[in-house]
Amino acid sequence: MLMKDLPWSDALPESPKGQRARLLAAAALHGASLALARLARHFALAPRKYTGVAPVLEFHAEAGAPEGALYVDGQFVGHLPGVNRL
Repeated sequence: MLMKDLPWSDALPESPKGQRARLLAAAALHGASLALARLARHFALAPRKYTGVAPVLEFHAEAGAPEGALYVDGQFVGHLPGVNRL
């Protein structure tokens, strides 16, 4: 494998265009982050239909089943990598 040093110095003056582009990109990413956080809170706080019955949790780690699959009320909710039993 070849290793090559890349020259870098923060002593070089930055052009006004480069600084403006960097600030605009940072502002856009920050705005997108805020919007996604709001959307995540909206989905996390969404009311769920209460059936009066506790949810049924299932975990599959059997031969032929997806290893480490976790289900709630029959719906796949995630995978627990490296977990063979609970």
